[in-house]
Amino acid sequence: MNPLTDPASTVIAGTLLIAVPIAFNATFAALAVKFDYPNILRKPTADVLAKFSAGGSALVLLWWGFAMTAALLTPLVILVSVSLQGATPAVLLAAAAVGVVASVVQFLGLMRWPFLVPHLARESESRDATPARREAIDVVFQSLNRYLGVAVGEHLGFLFTGAWTALVGVAILQSSNVNGWVGVTGIAIGLALALCSLEFVGPFEPQGWKPAAAATPFVYIVWSLWLIVTGIALLL
Repeated sequence: MNPLTDPASTVIAGTLLIAVPIAFNATFAALAVKFDYPNILRKPTADVLAKFSAGGSALVLLWWGFAMTAALLTPLVILVSVSLQGATPAVLLAAAAVGVVASVVQFLGLMRWPFLVPHLARESESRDATPARREAIDVVFQSLNRYLGVAVGEHLGFLFTGAWTALVGVAILQSSNVNGWVGVTGIAIGLALALCSLEFVGPFEPQGWKPAAAATPFVYIVWSLWLIVTGIALLL
């Protein structure tokens, strides 16, 4: 048995496993309605920044809230490792470490929206914004979107989230307080997320790997449901 396990940590872990994916999907849905995210990213930079400005402070706060759901993954992954009884300590420690990395990279990728993008939007709409200045804004926005969004938030985020999910699946198979089928499902979902992380890797970098692009939204929905099911299992 995990020597750190106590009823309170298990209850908090189960609650976070249910609450975090609900909050994540709720804010994502709100961004889809208010900002046409993620489809808006396929449009020219000027259109993206204009729509961002039109959203006002409410949109900025919505993006901040979305980033906070990624930050909440940190206590979630630690408490999950603490709560799984009977699993190998090395697996639990690896899961916690990988999960924290997944939380950090997703958080860093998202934080550009409530702090960096508002500045670029204001600069783009400034009276002093010459065509050359707007072109520079376009380069900055697209470059940071490629780095913080695609590389850090999506590629590393999906990769480490998938690795954490698979490791938790292994830990569940070893544990005594969650049914084994939840662990098997977690391993499969984790592998699928890792595959989705390859969307813009290597030869797919310019345009993306279409099968991964099509699969990612569905995999994330299934992953969210798996988190909720795992949380309910811990609470029962």
